[in-house]
Amino acid sequence: MGFQRKKSRGICLAAAAFLALTLSGCGRAGERTQGAIQMIGELDYQGALEQLDAAEADGEDGRLVNRARGIAYMGLTDYEQAAFWFEEALGESGGVVQNVDYDLNFYLAAAYTKNGRYSDAEDIYDAVLALRPGEEDAYFLRGNVRLVQGNYEGAKEDFDKVISMDATNYDRLIEIHEVLDYFSYGEVGRAYLQAALDAGDKSMDKYASGRIYYFLGEYQKAYVDLEEAREKGGVESYLYLGKSYEATGDYNYAANVYNSYLEKYDGNAEIYNQLGLCEMARGEYQKALETFQAGMQLQNVTMMQTLSFNEIVAYEHLGDYRQACILMENYLRNYPDDVQAQREYEFLSTR
Repeated sequence: MGFQRKKSRGICLAAAAFLALTLSGCGRAGERTQGAIQMIGELDYQGALEQLDAAEADGEDGRLVNRARGIAYMGLTDYEQAAFWFEEALGESGGVVQNVDYDLNFYLAAAYTKNGRYSDAEDIYDAVLALRPGEEDAYFLRGNVRLVQGNYEGAKEDFDKVISMDATNYDRLIEIHEVLDYFSYGEVGRAYLQAALDAGDKSMDKYASGRIYYFLGEYQKAYVDLEEAREKGGVESYLYLGKSYEATGDYNYAANVYNSYLEKYDGNAEIYNQLGLCEMARGEYQKALETFQAGMQLQNVTMMQTLSFNEIVAYEHLGDYRQACILMENYLRNYPDDVQAQREYEFLSTR
């Protein structure tokens, strides 16, 4: 049984990019709507929906209520319902385009993307760019949905545009590489990264260069730069530093990197997951299990699916197939579309 690492961004990144928008939304939400938004931030999506029903009954701003409903359904992975409520909110526009309209369109495009309606998502980005031709994020996201539809040339045109708008935005450059790599155009993405290094930009710090070296597969250069920039990028610096050591097979030092983060800072789910994977690689399955479970105990965990799956893997390696099977049944209730987990459940059911 294989582990689950943090899922490759690819088209998932395009779908989720704007879900990081401020949940308080645009305009002034009523008290109940604000309460629902807080629940969404706490991942209590069902409770938020109930609160939003009460907000509607109290006569609070229907547009913001429906916007929040859409976000809650996104959290529940019911993308069809999410799209419906975003469309409802857009339908309540007064005819004058406002910031909230752009916000809603990005959410709607994300829902379409997650629901496989890539052409519809592309149409939305076309419309946004017709009104705001300088909207860098729309070019990037349109490049994502073009790529998933097989339109590599159109996607590359969008990515070239993004880079031309800000060649020193190395976070976005790395995201472009990840998307291209996900769709088997990694060589093109690496060419972008190498060009950034070759440009000799003096403003490029060790945090940026270390991550670029990591994605170029130059792991020793990566960890040298990232050791120097360990505190620069916060948790990301530690993650890439640890992953660079993992890539060279040095799981002991990688584990030390992750543990050093946990000793200094509040817990982080991805750090716990990577540490657990290191323990698995070292054959320390009980430690791995405890590490995955520690990550699951954090509040507002955004990668609960990955941690839950890896917890099951750890139980299986410990020979506790009964517990692994029980947990897999619960996992599939929460994540019924995971084909890998479905196959593994069939195996566990026979043990």
